[in-house]
Amino acid sequence: MIVCPNCNHQNPDGAVQCEACYTPLPMMMNCPNCSSTVQADASFCGQCGFNLRTAGVKEAGAVEPPPTVAPSFEIPDLLPAEPLVEPEPLMASVSHAEPEVGSGVHSPDPVSPAPVSEGQNVAHSAPPPPPPPPLPDPSADFKTQLQIQSARLLHVQTNATIELPQNLSVIHLGKPNDRIPPDVDVSGFPNSEIVSRIHADIRVEGGIYYIEDVGSSNGTYINNAPLPIGNRHRLRSGDRIALGKGDRVTFLFQIA
Repeated sequence: MIVCPNCNHQNPDGAVQCEACYTPLPMMMNCPNCSSTVQADASFCGQCGFNLRTAGVKEAGAVEPPPTVAPSFEIPDLLPAEPLVEPEPLMASVSHAEPEVGSGVHSPDPVSPAPVSEGQNVAHSAPPPPPPPPLPDPSADFKTQLQIQSARLLHVQTNATIELPQNLSVIHLGKPNDRIPPDVDVSGFPNSEIVSRIHADIRVEGGIYYIEDVGSSNGTYINNAPLPIGNRHRLRSGDRIALGKGDRVTFLFQIA
């Protein structure tokens, strides 16, 4: 059966458009690993978790890039660059201007050093050392507080809370499998049989959380609206996430 992404009507296999709302239906294909029917644009099989991208399955409408053609002419070698000429050092010359005769300007008499008596030591004064830097204020540590944003999922049916890992940029939702182990395992919750082993991903980019369906069998619903495969939804605190149909495995997204 092919589920309509617009009205969730179940259409027979091979249908091109929905029988209820006439929306074009996604193309279907068989999984190369378990032969289950999956959508052609899915990234993973919802039954066995097989990676459809690495299996060489091309997406519908994908266009291969044209082959690279070598030029038929030869490219001449570049001429060697001329060596750089080092600049001549600048000679600083200090000229003492003498007053012209008859100008009426008298040069000051040179200052002769004070005589030093025998046995008198001449002390050379050194510049004073710079002042030490100010000590840090210990009370400043209490004024500055680092706020770390944390997110969690509240299971509506059991009121259980799942803290999302803060060190992961991609959080996998699903059940245990041999391909991609889930970071959020829902196999222990009631009605988890409607959840695929590789169901959905939560991505964290710049402190913003996004959710996308990665090719589940029963779909992902955000606030009771289906989330199309390949699209992602920006999560906000209070969003309702249903894994599968019927709102039987439901979580509330919360940010603390």
